[in-house]
Amino acid sequence: MKNIGIPETTIERLPLYYRSLQKLNKQNVEVISSKNLGKRLGLPSTQVRKDLSYYGEFGRRGVGYEVSVLIKQLEKILGLNKSWALALVGAGNLGHALLDYHGFRKLGLNIRYVFERDQEKIGEEFNGIKVRDIKNMEEVIEKNEIKIAIIAVPAEVAQEIADRLIAVGVKAIWNFAPTYLQVPEDIKLKNEDLSIGLVGLTYHLSDYGSE
Repeated sequence: MKNIGIPETTIERLPLYYRSLQKLNKQNVEVISSKNLGKRLGLPSTQVRKDLSYYGEFGRRGVGYEVSVLIKQLEKILGLNKSWALALVGAGNLGHALLDYHGFRKLGLNIRYVFERDQEKIGEEFNGIKVRDIKNMEEVIEKNEIKIAIIAVPAEVAQEIADRLIAVGVKAIWNFAPTYLQVPEDIKLKNEDLSIGLVGLTYHLSDYGSE
């Protein structure tokens, strides 16, 4: 199913629904209403029903959603019913932290290749993954048909890396570099600016935000 006509905010909420449903499933909750599901996420029940209605009719009026069934539907919608191989560019502290995060594997997201330009880091292994020379990045990604990449490099080289990734077939980029990238319209880009997120919190403690 294409995302034509589906609001970006709805798409961004789907992983939140999925995570909440997983927790409910572990608690052996079999059915949940749109009201209670929305309450867990700070959303009105009408928003929950509207978001899910873009993809089909999953609930039963007066009953709610079967948790296990909705989980499977969301896995299909989010593409989590298959395994994805990812490439990580940048083996610094942030890169190491991403490699150490086991939550990716639970979602079928596996960092298979790591590239770095620092010669001292090339050849090292982290969680069984060998750090490769960035000079060979295009060859490896094209050969293995990698479609998703994570960028964790300094801002001044991030755009160059993105351009190189896109040129060999990468279709989705998760960018941790503190800069916004310019990519073609058909490339899915998620910018994760950690410093901006933190400043958003400090605002609420400033003289203006605390008034």
